[in-house]
Amino acid sequence: MGRDDAQYSGNIDEFIQKIQRWYENDHKGFKGAYDKAIAHVKPRPPHTDSDVWYDWTNATFEDLCNFFRKWYDWHPGVTDGLEYIEKFSWLTYDNKAGRKFVAHGPGYDMTVDFTHLQGKQMDDPMRSLSLIKKWIDQLGSKRMDDYKVAEWRTFNQFFIREIKEGRRPIAAQDDDSVVVAPADCVINMIVDELTEDTRIPVKTVSMNVKQLLNDSVYAKNFIGGRAVSCILMPDSYHWYHSPVAGEVVEANPGIGGLYYGFHSLPALLDDGDAGYGYDYREFDRFRRGYLVIKTVYPDAHGHPQETYVGMVPVGLNSIASVNFEEKFTNLKKPVRVEKGERIGNFKYGGSMNILLFEKDRFPALQMLQGQRIGTLEDPQRATKLFRRTHRAHPRSRGPLAL
Repeated sequence: MGRDDAQYSGNIDEFIQKIQRWYENDHKGFKGAYDKAIAHVKPRPPHTDSDVWYDWTNATFEDLCNFFRKWYDWHPGVTDGLEYIEKFSWLTYDNKAGRKFVAHGPGYDMTVDFTHLQGKQMDDPMRSLSLIKKWIDQLGSKRMDDYKVAEWRTFNQFFIREIKEGRRPIAAQDDDSVVVAPADCVINMIVDELTEDTRIPVKTVSMNVKQLLNDSVYAKNFIGGRAVSCILMPDSYHWYHSPVAGEVVEANPGIGGLYYGFHSLPALLDDGDAGYGYDYREFDRFRRGYLVIKTVYPDAHGHPQETYVGMVPVGLNSIASVNFEEKFTNLKKPVRVEKGERIGNFKYGGSMNILLFEKDRFPALQMLQGQRIGTLEDPQRATKLFRRTHRAHPRSRGPLAL
């Protein structure tokens, strides 16, 4: 995370004591920022289920401390892993002051510190044993049969468990014009006409590709192009792979950014279409990495065509880790990558991949007859992970930068 361990709290008691001091002393405006965030909390939107709602109205700072303690002591399950993330997100829902509190100054430092504590929990063998067993039981034998059996010593080791050989065959391995899914994910939105530095909403969705790629010189290649979101579910396989074959010409695995501060997390998860119509400009401020791949593919007449494909793994909430294989770190010169080759993983927390294409190179999602388009689900998993009762549309779609 780019910080000395001495800057982190050693345990939850130290963390609570620290933020209590910050509040009492109004450390760098911490008290004022929290109080202002609470003063602007929005009321419960109509038809919001009680199991995803948390009322921050008039919450004292002691309420916040108690919330963190309960969150720390909580053992997430397969289908309820987003519970506390969602409840915390109501502090920032349609709340500019709330987003500013968690995105800047000591409020941001607070989220970083708490995230570090959560990471230590997921790497603690003593805490992990019961949690791993809980997840294996909840996933069931059918889902677990996809994975290699290993002696997982920590929950994070289990979370990035490896898939068995042959369980994810790569489509059209010898046809470089075919793009494959980078991960086990929900693909359900496309951003058209990417812009470099002007946020122009298109169908309520926009994205700043220059900022997303951290001012990369390759950002200009995607101007006017298209982006596809690939959102990973908590119980999915959490390695991501190259969508095309070619050369990785640039890679950056560690762009710092926010851990929390969605304008409306419920809107991202809403209505069985995770990510559809969401304002993707938020994601260029979260922790992420990126790769740019130069690929050459045959056109309809067999003539070679050169293009670039961008891949942006984004860590969302909780551990927010983006980890690349060593081959793609500290890149000094282009390296070869095969379609379907493993790029990296996300440890426990929310995660997604954003794929970027040059203009007119990827016109639509296209499937061949007989290919997988989804699975018939257990209603409990579908209800918990894909559907929310929240239907309210945010009144504003302002940028996350405050």
